[in-house]
Amino acid sequence: MMELTSDQALLQWDIFQEMSEHEQVVFCNDQESGLKAIIAIHDTTLGPALGGCRMFPYRTTEEALEDVLRLSRGMTKKCAAADVDFGGGKAVIIGDPAKDKTPELFRAFGQFVESLGGRFYTGTDMGTTMDDFVHAMKETRCIVGVPEEFGGSGDSSVPTAEGVINSVKAVNYVLYGDQNLSGKSFAIQGLGKVGYKVAVALLRAGADLYVTDLQPAICVELKELGKPLFQDVQIVDGDDIYRVKADVFVPCARGGILNDHTISKLNVRAIAGSANNQLKEARHAEVLLQKGILYAPDYIVNGGGLIQVADELYGSNKKRVGAKTQAIYHTLVDVLTTAKEDQISTEKAAEQFVEQRMSSRSKRNNFFTGQLRPKWTIRQEKGLF
Repeated sequence: MMELTSDQALLQWDIFQEMSEHEQVVFCNDQESGLKAIIAIHDTTLGPALGGCRMFPYRTTEEALEDVLRLSRGMTKKCAAADVDFGGGKAVIIGDPAKDKTPELFRAFGQFVESLGGRFYTGTDMGTTMDDFVHAMKETRCIVGVPEEFGGSGDSSVPTAEGVINSVKAVNYVLYGDQNLSGKSFAIQGLGKVGYKVAVALLRAGADLYVTDLQPAICVELKELGKPLFQDVQIVDGDDIYRVKADVFVPCARGGILNDHTISKLNVRAIAGSANNQLKEARHAEVLLQKGILYAPDYIVNGGGLIQVADELYGSNKKRVGAKTQAIYHTLVDVLTTAKEDQISTEKAAEQFVEQRMSSRSKRNNFFTGQLRPKWTIRQEKGLF
């Protein structure tokens, strides 16, 4: 056995220290296709790990590792909060999604996923699409979020947006005692696949909007949509969205936007949006509490998409997805109420909720989750891939 130098030993120790909370981290390398990827399985207490695959031109391997560890850790909490029998996992592919994608690369990635023997299920995330994973499906049965014609459940942004609306209603109930959104004002950051659907739903509910997006045309389109509904839509430039006086700030774009700089600007009563990892640091939940702003933990709010792709593994059922997405309202009311009664941050209350659920479920057999692979056999028999 080759002996490690002191520098090599230190490097090895550092990597294991970084992944100390995780069960397994797999580095995937396929020179022929150019694939360089990392799969992180954080916790399988509730069932096989489930999480999307992100493609991004990370500057270093260390940066990619840090991202996949952080994202997979968040998926454990998200799965527990959404009440699905899966644990937390995530994958990242190092590369530029605009120029480095090939069918061979995703087939190679699929082979690595399959080698985990059903411990990890994955699908789309930032930088990847449903069509990318049609190629991966040729090598593994552990894929979710594919097009309906391939046995998938369709656009996951639909239940994600529905979950945001349910969350906004929960926030409204805690603040004002009812779910009525008419006459309330919302500052929406980001009008992508989820943000735009949320904005349209709020307009139809009688709310007034302040909106911003990197694509000005989509803001103008939304403003025109509001006119026949007699609802006001004001377009805001960039970071000015943080200064808007509104009932609720709805972040639906990038993460890490709740920090010392932005929180000091906020002039809202609550925050509830679909963006992942909104808190720059965990302590910012306490900062929001001290400022009197009710924060709805993002991994509860944006759980609708996860609910749909998890349900897909049992055979898609839109009514079942709708019922579980509606339950986000009740989960969030419970968490926000607990935080208020115990005088703790909503983030801490959410973490306690997740810990209690994982502890109570850890002794169960997860029977249905154990039957997943036969479902994929059915897909093969139907000639879906």
